[in-house]
Amino acid sequence: MRYRSASPPEGCRKALPAQSALTPEGARMPEATDPALMSAETLLGLYARRRLSPVEALKAVMERVARFNPWVNAFAVMNPRALQAAGESEARWMAGRPLGLLDGVPSTVKDLLNLAGFPTRRGSKTTPTTPVTEDAPAVLGLKQAGAVILGKTTTTEFGWKSPGDCPLHGITRNPWNRERTVGGSSSGAGAAGAACFGPLHLGTDAGGSIRIPAAFCGLVGLKPSFGRVPQWPLGAFANVACAGPMTRTVRDNALMFSAMARHDLRDPFSLPDEPGSLGRDWRDGIEDGVAGLRIGIVTRLGFAPPLDEDGRAALAGAAQLLAEQGAIVEEADPMLPDTREIFGRVWGVALARLVQTMPEEKRHLLDAGLAEVARLEGGMSAVDFLGAEAMRIEAAHAAARFHQKYDLMLTACTPTAAFAADQPTLKPVEALWRDWAPWTFAFNLTRQPAISVPIGVDEHGMPRAVQLAAALYRDDLVFRAARALEIAAEIPLAQPE
Repeated sequence: MRYRSASPPEGCRKALPAQSALTPEGARMPEATDPALMSAETLLGLYARRRLSPVEALKAVMERVARFNPWVNAFAVMNPRALQAAGESEARWMAGRPLGLLDGVPSTVKDLLNLAGFPTRRGSKTTPTTPVTEDAPAVLGLKQAGAVILGKTTTTEFGWKSPGDCPLHGITRNPWNRERTVGGSSSGAGAAGAACFGPLHLGTDAGGSIRIPAAFCGLVGLKPSFGRVPQWPLGAFANVACAGPMTRTVRDNALMFSAMARHDLRDPFSLPDEPGSLGRDWRDGIEDGVAGLRIGIVTRLGFAPPLDEDGRAALAGAAQLLAEQGAIVEEADPMLPDTREIFGRVWGVALARLVQTMPEEKRHLLDAGLAEVARLEGGMSAVDFLGAEAMRIEAAHAAARFHQKYDLMLTACTPTAAFAADQPTLKPVEALWRDWAPWTFAFNLTRQPAISVPIGVDEHGMPRAVQLAAALYRDDLVFRAARALEIAAEIPLAQPE
């Protein structure tokens, strides 16, 4: 993979060669002057010093939305009350009484999650247009922390695939190159993050749906440990899906996660809160680095996922950067069972159940690929499905054993850079582990935390990423390692035209 040096616009991160020997002092983020390009932490610092107001920040973001969203197509619906919410936040800051960790920070919500007052369409023409009355737990966490919700972002239909299109909203395009896909299923969140439509974006991930668009769009995307972020109502992929943050910086990711990772009694699998009335700030310890950590470079997940030459170079570059910061890095095999066989059953049965519980007169409105997978997998027996669940637990056991020796896994995140946005979805079962999610779905099965981190820009100007995974409930370690990589090799923001 060739990495390019860039002369980014003011406020953007500088591209640095991933293979070069860099120290934390070797990468600095220039101070942004446009609020739309600022991190959440920067905005909050300016609010506290009264050098910027939440209303000014929102207006800067909305100006970018007006300029670029007509072709990016990141939003399913905008929030007409966003300006009012920003004004209320401004009044709180002026009184010295901010509501929470995110007060006044522009944020978005994926349209698989409930946002009170808006319908949850899930990218489908089959869903009702009636507004829901209750926020999903992760959305409630953002609101309680004071975030200003810009709107709901697009998703592939019911989150079933990785290319960023759906029957209801059409194609969402990559701000780095409008001919390329943003990935999915958190397609609008990826596009909104890359286009600087606010610093914080809430996605969901059942097989890579946060990490894939994050990788294609040059963002940081976390699939947390299962249970860290409560879910309700449960979706089609409830036993492997998580909600998580998509941001432009690792520290913003941890900040947003701090607001979302709170117990909610609606979800029976929700983990208890960390000690303290305000819960845990996941930025604590994030600058501790990787010195002394054992990191296994993993190229097999029960099978050999495909990876192009640029992806192999990105993985090698990330390994070098972590080693140069004191990590003990070596190739390793977690000895997982063939995760394709397991995930294929989970994925297929979930889609078959979705179709079978839908009124027959609406089924013709579905994405043809979704209907195809449901038809192929709909005849699976209960014995076969329970066998897949037993294999999932075997995979989780193997991962736990691996982490007795290694603190972290380092893997590729996607087989290639973002592919064409307009290409049709053909043979979706094959595409799942050939083109879309071969590097990501294993960690949904094992339920351990995994994060996508941008590592470089290829010769075509498209971002590439790697993935870090840690033992179940060690979300703190993926943040630490991701932050170490971010310091060493930052890439510029997208520059939509």
